Amino acid sequence: MFTPQGPSLRELAVQALSSVEHGYDLLAPKFDQTPFRTPDSVLDAVGAALSSMGPFEYGLDLCCGTGAGMEVLREVCRESVTGVDISAGMLAVGREQVGSGAPDPGGPRVSWVRGDARALPFAPVFDLAVSFGAFGHFLPDELPGLFAQVHSVLRPGGRFAFPLPAPAPPRSPWYWAALGFDAAMRVRNAVWRPPFVMYYRPFRLGVVRTELERAGFEVELFALPEFGQRADGSPRCRMVVATHKG
Repeated sequence: MFTPQGPSLRELAVQALSSVEHGYDLLAPKFDQTPFRTPDSVLDAVGAALSSMGPFEYGLDLCCGTGAGMEVLREVCRESVTGVDISAGMLAVGREQVGSGAPDPGGPRVSWVRGDARALPFAPVFDLAVSFGAFGHFLPDELPGLFAQVHSVLRPGGRFAFPLPAPAPPRSPWYWAALGFDAAMRVRNAVWRPPFVMYYRPFRLGVVRTELERAGFEVELFALPEFGQRADGSPRCRMVVATHKG
């Protein structure tokens, strides 16, 4: 799962015993060599789906990390793309890899902002917001505030889009891996401070859809056909698109 260039077990242990912010500062230089980075297949599928809905003008990558989602935004936004993340270390790597300003002639401006997704420092200027792989860092009771913040920085008609894989069935090893990981994190956070919030299982479609609608969004679901279907015919992965109703 980890490349030879990725973090050692000792480095992962130190990161796991840190706060979320400091942990990602430590992990940032090797983050893209871990399985925690969103796979290119997911980024490409979301980018293709968004391209059929755009073009967009101003894009925001929520919890942007080292900038994998920023590349998606650069393909579908014409004026500017902004990445926001709480980790200065992750932002530094993103600036180095993706750049800033207007790196391509005619391309959108690229900027990076250190900030907390629960208190976004922006006016309602964006017409597209995306997020990849970050929702496990928010407890269920934080979702109403998080979605309200996203709603507050989108223009009327603006869209908030993110991929949401279907939960693994109990017969899958990924089901038990996620269950075990979440259980280990609960024990860790019960006995160690500061907490490191990262849980895979609570972010479920039913809860997410309800909270998005409460925040003032109209929610649509789009199958990502690149990932096929489950045995019951449902998509293995969807893109959730929540539109600011204005």
